[in-house]
Amino acid sequence: MALLWTDDLETGVEMIDQQHQELFARIGQLLDACNQGKGKAEVVSTLDYLAGYITVHFKAEEELQRSSGYPGYEAHKALHDQWVKEIATLREQAQKDGASARLVLQVNRTVVDWLTQHIRKVDKALAAYLRGK
Repeated sequence: MALLWTDDLETGVEMIDQQHQELFARIGQLLDACNQGKGKAEVVSTLDYLAGYITVHFKAEEELQRSSGYPGYEAHKALHDQWVKEIATLREQAQKDGASARLVLQVNRTVVDWLTQHIRKVDKALAAYLRGK
């Protein structure tokens, strides 16, 4: 499973795109480690990083939404809140059970699928609204 930044993921809002690219780079490190058979060693640090970074990223995105009067703010924030909970659950699982191969696969699927779909649908809608203001 690869995670590549492609043009179709660009929102056109520089701050959002830069932060997304940072997320992709870090998740790419986990995927590279998995391909080298070192995913177990990398998964816990990736989850810890994600927990911190998404808080910063979501706060910045949500501030843009509030300050611009974005009508989809509540729904967008609810999606962010849900993903924060999912990452917290994965971190708890890692702390409880250790970094199993099952956890590595679950993290890869959860993170890659959620992030790419969220950007393509939800964040692009936000960006279109911001560009139209």
